[in-house]
Amino acid sequence: MTEYWFNVNTHEVEEDRLSDWSQLIGPYKTREEAEHAIEKVRARNEAWEKGDDD
Repeated sequence: MTEYWFNVNTHEVEEDRLSDWSQLIGPYKTREEAEHAIEKVRARNEAWEKGDDD
């Protein structure tokens, strides 16, 4: 099964982990999920900074 990863340096999706683990977020089941990974990270960071408990 193919896994998708978001590369935080290139901002590109990789099929099957190609880069070093320290540059990746994932794995995700679909390319679309991986494409939106950074949006989720930003939203979670903002919530954490505000002290939200979601």
